[in-house]
Amino acid sequence: MIVRRRVLLILGVAAMAGIITAIVLPNWHHTIDELTLPLRHEDIIRQQAAAKNLDPALLAGVIYAESKFEDRESPAGALGYMQLTPDTAKYIAHLSGGTKFSVADLSTPQVNISYGAYYLRYLLNHYHDNLALALGAYNAGLGNVDGWVKTGRSRISQWPFAETRAYVRRVIDAAAKYRRTYSRELGL
Repeated sequence: MIVRRRVLLILGVAAMAGIITAIVLPNWHHTIDELTLPLRHEDIIRQQAAAKNLDPALLAGVIYAESKFEDRESPAGALGYMQLTPDTAKYIAHLSGGTKFSVADLSTPQVNISYGAYYLRYLLNHYHDNLALALGAYNAGLGNVDGWVKTGRSRISQWPFAETRAYVRRVIDAAAKYRRTYSRELGL
């Protein structure tokens, strides 16, 4: 009698484990991806990438490198997912013809991602689609990268800022991961 109860208990536990496994495992990979490689506002990313002729995975990679998809303010005062400083955002508003821009708008994902995408496209145009230079300027500033190029330091390995060299690699790596992991969500 005791052996029979133990066998039934073991079979019950095994059945429960099987049910839990059948429910959890198919979603486990997605849960891990969300924790290690988050993606938010993919509709805005797709829309802005299309509007600005950008790779959506690249745009997601920039957001990941800048904020890991957390709407926050950096110690330097940069805001939102794409970590735009108020001065850069005002410059983008001026370039894009925005007339009613307010710094508070940068907390809105649509505005923040739109302005960040606009600026990234502006930098890519400025550097004739040289991705490394454009990403370097997104991180270190247009003036710094223009100065490096002017003095013959256009290769990443020649840049004086280790943070910017690491940033460019981080964005490119993240973009590749977003392309593999979220190709459907990003419309790739």
